[in-house]
Amino acid sequence: MKVGEEAMPAARGGERGGARAVLIVLSDVVGHPDTAVGEIAERTGLPQSQVSMAVARLREAGSVVTAPDPADRRRSLVRKAGEESERVAEVRAASIEGALTAALGGPEHVREVTAALETLARHLMPGSVTDAGSE
Repeated sequence: MKVGEEAMPAARGGERGGARAVLIVLSDVVGHPDTAVGEIAERTGLPQSQVSMAVARLREAGSVVTAPDPADRRRSLVRKAGEESERVAEVRAASIEGALTAALGGPEHVREVTAALETLARHLMPGSVTDAGSE
């Protein structure tokens, strides 16, 4: 996760890295659409205030949208945005190679590690993991 944070392009205002809570919250929202901040906090173990700040950053970046909960208008439900924002496109286009090279101490093993990460991503993408009980 630290290497991924280092590879992320700076956000508006020059902010880089340190976005672990944002990444954790986004991952939870992708797996649990139309979820409330309190529910995200329960699942992730993050304080509700930190989840709220992460949701605000994600909303500002265009990664998530919020809407009032029809069952309880005092709560907002969070879901992944339907369209890719400029920020999301920028992050997806960023290369991890420089951060991997720095983390590995040089370019010798970057190709091997990149191939391993691609294999992991292919097997761990949402919907690709089977129920552990059925294996």
